[in-house]
Amino acid sequence: MANATNAMLPFLETLKGYTFEKCRKDVVAGLTVAVVALPQSMAYAIIAGIDPVYGIYTAIISAIIGSLMGSSNHLITGPTNATSLLVASGMQRYLGRADFLEMIFLLTFIVGVLKALCGVMKLGRVVSFVSHSVIVGFTCGAGVIIALGQLNAALGIPSASGYEAVAMKVWRLLQNLNAVSPWTAAVSVSVVGVVLVLKRVNKSLPGPLIALAASIVAAKYLGLDRHGVKLTGNVPSSLPGPELFLMDYESVRMLIGPAIPIAIIGLVEAISISKSIASMSGQKVDANQEFIGQGVSNMVSAFFQCYPGSGSFTRSAINFRCGAITRLAGVFSGLFLALVLLFLAPCGKYIPTAALAAVIILIGVSMVNLAEIRKVMAAGRSDSIPLWLTFGATILMPDLDWAIYMGVFISVVLYLRDTNSATVRLLVPVVGAAGFQEKELACVPDSCQILTVHITGHLYFGVADDLAKKLGGLPGKAKVYILRLRRVTAIDITSLEVLDAFIRRTRQGGGTVLLCGVQQDMRTILTNTRLAERIGQENIFFSEDELFDSTRRAYERAMAIAQS
Repeated sequence: MANATNAMLPFLETLKGYTFEKCRKDVVAGLTVAVVALPQSMAYAIIAGIDPVYGIYTAIISAIIGSLMGSSNHLITGPTNATSLLVASGMQRYLGRADFLEMIFLLTFIVGVLKALCGVMKLGRVVSFVSHSVIVGFTCGAGVIIALGQLNAALGIPSASGYEAVAMKVWRLLQNLNAVSPWTAAVSVSVVGVVLVLKRVNKSLPGPLIALAASIVAAKYLGLDRHGVKLTGNVPSSLPGPELFLMDYESVRMLIGPAIPIAIIGLVEAISISKSIASMSGQKVDANQEFIGQGVSNMVSAFFQCYPGSGSFTRSAINFRCGAITRLAGVFSGLFLALVLLFLAPCGKYIPTAALAAVIILIGVSMVNLAEIRKVMAAGRSDSIPLWLTFGATILMPDLDWAIYMGVFISVVLYLRDTNSATVRLLVPVVGAAGFQEKELACVPDSCQILTVHITGHLYFGVADDLAKKLGGLPGKAKVYILRLRRVTAIDITSLEVLDAFIRRTRQGGGTVLLCGVQQDMRTILTNTRLAERIGQENIFFSEDELFDSTRRAYERAMAIAQS
């Protein structure tokens, strides 16, 4: 009972052995993360097309719930660049509606339900079908869109609200270059300069936060708004309370489409970051529990005026590097952000939108990871093609949903192409020894008494044609065939039909087929499909603990048949 409770509420196990020293390290890490999260969360909310305060709300609630319910000790949940861009793309058609914000909150809830269902249904391994190259391509494309999307605000040029394709963004920008505001552009350039200089001085300094603080001082005491520099405006100095939101069938139906790619990317981000940090920390991450944690985080956040969140690589990495020991560091980061909102919100109204735009542009540029692109390119065409096609789709397609679907589809197609070859080799007894030697199938003699064929891997429909081709040339070359299946991890009905056809052809030619190394699960399949009956129970040898034991017994049986 206690183990089941701890599985449902993983933070209880953390609290059991929590010490003052762990608390001290978690507090330091949480405070550092909060410093970085403040400008990031505001910037990401702008990318999503909503007021910056909702980004702060999301960074508070998602970080707390995600840390309590997830599997990783270091993953920080909250607004992210990719998720924010997908929200902007998916919700663009609903801009202007009176209930737009309520639809955002409903979207958050649906995304949470989808993520939690993936965890409950144990679909943690399914994320592997979204290849790393797809994520790199999408991230780079998103970086380009994000950076270009903020140029208008950075230069003081009026822009259309909501998500736009890159071509339209560039066209609008070129049309309105004569409307550039020198004061606004100066603020943007200054923020970029401060961040880059501080990064060169000391990478651990919170450059964006310092630059924004300087812009607040400049806006307040130099009266930048009088020179046409737009300011963020009032930021509520209160925490979000629990609120119900619109939840009817029609709205849910409309938002399922945008929710699916947001959930996919969110889960991939969360588990990739968790496993990446776990490889350094030594922690064992449970993908399904992380899915549940991400789902619960989004579902709860929806009732506190939050938009969809996911795992943040930047904030999670900072959390780990700053010495966080347990999941409570993420909780502390959320609590510190809440304190900032309560006591420092009045300063927020002086933040120039151009300053936030400059921070977002830097974030977008940093997403185009040239080193990662070179690494993927070096891996070959199977990785390069999904990267560039996803990158192109992300930039050119009017809806980002399809960029994700295209990337996943291409990854699966290339995966099936690369795995549609069956591994079939010969096993030849070693003269004077107890073992066998593997040889290529091309070494099959034209005529012999016994052929031992070693088949390995996952025999699914994708390899059935190749398996049929390789086995098709064997009938008539031997009197007895031994098919060794010890290393066959699984077999489906399509590949089973190929084996059945091979057995029938061999029998028609007067030969015999024996099976050896048969695992228990395959034994059940052979029995249920009556293939065992057609082969004959005396011709099936089940896998033993000792290597080649069933193969030797099958070989003895084959010798007896060959000599009869």
